[in-house]
Formats: sequence, C-alpha cells, structure tokens
Amino acid sequence: MSNTLESPATTPTDERRTAQSRPRALIDKLRVDPLHTVITVAVDVLNATLAVAVGVLWRTGSLTELGWLPWAFVPLVVAILGAQSLYRRSLRRNFLDEIGPVETSIAFAVLALLTIMLVADTDYRPSAIMIRIWICAAILLALGRLGRVLVQRRLRSKYHSAAPTLIVGGGPIGHQLVARMRQFPEYGLEPIGLVDVPPVSPVDVTAPGHIDIPYLGTPREFEMIARTTGAEEVIIAFSAVQHEQLVAATRSAQKLGMRVWVVPRLFDLVGNKTRVEHIGGLPLMVMPHIDPKGWQFHLKGAMDRTLTAVGLLLLSPVFLLLMLLVRLSSPGPIFFAQERIGRDGIPFDCLKFRSMRPPRASDAEFVRTEGDAPGGVEGVDRRTKIGKIMRQTSLDELPQLLNVLKGDMSLVGPRPERPEYVDLFAMQIRRYGERHRVKAGVTGWAQAHGLRGQTSIADRAEWDNYYIENWSLWLDVRILFLTVLAVLKRAED
Repeated sequence: MSNTLESPATTPTDERRTAQSRPRALIDKLRVDPLHTVITVAVDVLNATLAVAVGVLWRTGSLTELGWLPWAFVPLVVAILGAQSLYRRSLRRNFLDEIGPVETSIAFAVLALLTIMLVADTDYRPSAIMIRIWICAAILLALGRLGRVLVQRRLRSKYHSAAPTLIVGGGPIGHQLVARMRQFPEYGLEPIGLVDVPPVSPVDVTAPGHIDIPYLGTPREFEMIARTTGAEEVIIAFSAVQHEQLVAATRSAQKLGMRVWVVPRLFDLVGNKTRVEHIGGLPLMVMPHIDPKGWQFHLKGAMDRTLTAVGLLLLSPVFLLLMLLVRLSSPGPIFFAQERIGRDGIPFDCLKFRSMRPPRASDAEFVRTEGDAPGGVEGVDRRTKIGKIMRQTSLDELPQLLNVLKGDMSLVGPRPERPEYVDLFAMQIRRYGERHRVKAGVTGWAQAHGLRGQTSIADRAEWDNYYIENWSLWLDVRILFLTVLAVLKRAED
C-alpha cells in the first residue's frame, strides 16, 4: 500500500484511463448524471409514445382520428415518473424495485387523462381508448425499464463503467466498502483510494479476499486529491478526522460537482424505511423497528404455510419421482435429517433428500478453510448421480417444505447452520447471533445474491441481518423470485 499521493502524472486513475480504449471512453460518458437522466427520459418517452400509437390504432385504425388529447398521456406520465424520483440515478437499478412505482405512475396518468377527457366531453368514448393505452403502456414501459436495467448492469459489470470513488476513512468500514464495490461492480463505483489521517488502520493483507487500495492523503488535501485523481464520487466512512475537516472536505467535493455519500453512525440500525426529520436545523433519523415476534411475522408464518401447502401439492409428482430415484441410487434412507439451529437458538432436524452414498473407511477427512461457511461438497465427493443433479438444481432441499409446514422453518429467512459451527461463528463473526431472531429459511437474501456453498459466513451474516432489519412481504416475494432465477442456473459443483 502506498503512503503518499506521488504526483498527478502517476496516479492510479491516470494509468487506468490511459489504458482505456475508445469504446470504453464512450461508455464512461454514460456515468454523467445529466446524460444518464436524458437517456432514461428518452426511453420512457419513446415507449409512452409507442403505447399511445398502438392504443389509438387498436381502437380506430388511424393515428389522427381522435385528435391530440390522447397524446397528452406522454408528457403526463413522464412528469409523474419524475415526481416519484424515478429519474434519479441510484447505485443499483433493480427492476423489481422500479416496477411498482412505474405501474402506479402509469395508472395515475391514465386516470388523470381520463378525467380531463370526461370534462372536455369528447365525441368518442374515452374509457375505451384509455384502457388500451393503459395496457400498452404497462407492458412497454416495463419492458423499457427492464432493458435499461440489464444494459446498465452489463456496462458496469463487463465494461467496468464505474465512477472513480474516494473513501474518506481508512478503518474496517472503509475497507469493507472497497470490498463490496469490487465484489459488486453493478453498483457503478470504482474505489481508487483512501483519504484519512495517518496512520491508516492496519489491515491483514494475508486475509482471504483482501483488496489492496492506495492511501492518497489527508482530508486537508482532499480538493487536490480529488482534482488529481479525477474522482466523481466520495464516501464519508468512519474516521478520527475532526468534524470541521470532514465538513470542509464535503464542501470541496460538492464544489467540484462530486456526489457525496455518508455512512451513518449506528449503520446497523439504518434500514430502507428510515426517514429524516428536523428539530430546527438539526437532522434526526427516525428508525422504524421490525419486531420479529410481532404480528407481521405471524402473518408471514401463515402465508408461508399456505403457499407451502399449495406448492407441495403442485410439486408432488416431482417429489415422489425424486423419492424413488434416491431409493434406487444407493443404500440408505430417502431423507437426510441434520440438526440445525433455528429461531432463538432452538435446534431442529432440517430435512433434505439424501444425495450421497454412505461413507467408506478410505474417505479422507474434510478440513474447513477458515472464514468460509460449511456447505457444498466437503471432502471426498460421495454424491450419487441423482444426488449431483439435485445439488446443482437445489432439488435436494425440497423436503424442507415439510419443515415449513411443521413450523420449524420459513420459506424465506437466514439459512440454518449446524450447532458445532454456530458457537464458533458467534465468537468470530460480528452480529452473527442476531440472524437467529427469526425462523431459518428455505432460501434467503444472502442465497439470492450468490452466497451459497462454501462462501464467506461474515458476508452471509451481513446480508441476513439486512433482511431482518428491512423485512416486508414484498421483500419475501422478491427473494422467492430471485431464487427461482438462481435455481434455473446450474449451481457450482
């Protein structure tokens, strides 16, 4: 790790930009907020115009027969989308997050224009044309948003179209931010250096997943650092820097046109529903509390059992076929029951289809890598042919639906762990024990983001606690949808 900012001619950002090709330079321009907004608005205008055209032609066969009034839908829906902040650049565009507000905006625009048409007393029946426009817009604008999300993620992930980002604060949180930005390039942030008062907190360079990042200087030098590196974003993390210096660095960043992000104190408690109120000029964060033992989770449990009963009925042919194949694959029981830890630390037997043959004396003992979660293929690969297929498609976990019916598990929640690992992880991993506030799940927020098998347990705990703090029925629906998409892909061996 370098200790100083050497010179404008040798900065990491300058070397990176020199190596970029012309297509990459063109892609970099898409990071600029005004152009980003213009492209988004243009896509919505195009799709809204196409929706009106299809709707009018569907009703009359002519684009001009109904006059100009139906075409007022285009500026109206764009204005409502803008009012809902759907043209504001965000870190990670998620189609499931956008679809609700987009469809709501379309409905409001249709109803508003229908009201105007009724007041204007048109010569034609306005409801017939507006229903057609509504249907077309609901489909076309949604497809446009989906295409935009996919293209943006593709540019960020494959072509590294990310904004150069400075992190103020060289402690563990600053390094965690660097790791997350590198792990998920679709956020569109590329960490280029740390800014903090020396000495920057030491980090174990031999730790798994460590990512080296240069130390560029102190917050007093922030403006010079920002100009030299060409940074476009800055994240204010935790630092021993005095409040006045952080405010001065933030003002410098805003003067340079940079976007400023701040990691709040008590960040573990800050969720999606947190809002800001003011007493005079002092901002206060109001943090709504999700009670895992409240009525919401009782409703969640009832819905889990209802959906599971319906799902088992629909999947019964597959379930019975897998039972037969497991029985024929090798000697042993059909189901494999393993003790796991559930809500409030209570153990239960987690069911799976048996996917492995019985062990042999010649099988080598498995040694777990420190920092990784147990799971996947541990030691000698003893999977049967049908077991390998079930593991790759997650079909071996279907019997856990019986755990849901019994009340030991939920459809969505943190994945349960074996007792021998729980105590170990609780001592090693920050906030690990808090994931046991709710029932374990067949799938979870961490698994929906690829944290399966022998992946970092610290990362899993981070995602699981996020899920609990931000729980909603809609979040459960999103996770189930993402799980279906993940199951359609072959898992790693």
